[in-house]
Amino acid sequence: MLFIETDTPPPFYQEQLTPARRTQLDKWFISNRSQRYYLKRFEQFDKQGYLSPKWHWAAFFVTFPWLLYRKRYMDAIVYSVAGWSFIQLNVALVLVTVEFLAMPYIADAYQMTIRAAIAAIIWLFWSFMVARWTDAYYYRMARREIADAIDDYPQDERLQQAHLRREGGVSLFGLGLGFGFFAFALMVIKVQFLPIIAKPKANEVLFDAYDSAKTAQNRAALIYQQTGQCPINLPINTGTQQVRIDIDTKAAGVAETDCAVIATIQNVKFPIRYLNDHNLVFYHVLGGDNWECISSLNKKQAPENCSAD
Repeated sequence: MLFIETDTPPPFYQEQLTPARRTQLDKWFISNRSQRYYLKRFEQFDKQGYLSPKWHWAAFFVTFPWLLYRKRYMDAIVYSVAGWSFIQLNVALVLVTVEFLAMPYIADAYQMTIRAAIAAIIWLFWSFMVARWTDAYYYRMARREIADAIDDYPQDERLQQAHLRREGGVSLFGLGLGFGFFAFALMVIKVQFLPIIAKPKANEVLFDAYDSAKTAQNRAALIYQQTGQCPINLPINTGTQQVRIDIDTKAAGVAETDCAVIATIQNVKFPIRYLNDHNLVFYHVLGGDNWECISSLNKKQAPENCSAD
């Protein structure tokens, strides 16, 4: 699609056809869907005598489903294999280069955003280039199929029409298949690849929460041992905005205690937003010097010495 001839006249152009005859053949190939739009584009290419870039919104946003919708099945396979592989190769090369040359000088908070932005820019550039040449590509396909129909059935308009309707037109099944593939790809990303990114981030947040809670509990336990009172006004600075520490004489899920250190996870973003509002609680056991730990996290996420609810 991006390597279309810009020769004069356009490839497969049938000079012997009258304008009316050419329009009729174009209508058979295009079908009724968006016929006026494509006839206008085809007429522009015919008059100027060469192919040139135009703009096609459907190709910009959903190239693969559009190819299937327009029955360009083999081209859709080539596009999905070669095109997407080309995008992925470029994304990988640029990311590796940036990783070595620039990432050491960029704050950790911005690194994932920059990586995502690089991939998005490369993808948008590719989509932009495809959208500019889609009309020329579809015109070329029409001229090729018309040339084949004329060569195969020079004296039989009925068979020419059948050929063009078979090779052209639209396919709602193809359109559904294209969007179905996108849905399947998103599901695979969510189920298989997103956890690969989310798990290290979740472990980092959980470690910070436990470490902050344990540090605060040690300070609270020392003061409690010295004064016999829970230091509910003890200033706590965790050094992170993702963990909030509270000290209180009671805690949710604890039946009997007179002092509890509560670490609440907050402000974490996608893909680990599900950790928000979960907590770790270190609480003093009445009648002794022991402190126990419970957590609202599930068994897989909670620390080993904290029992999940």
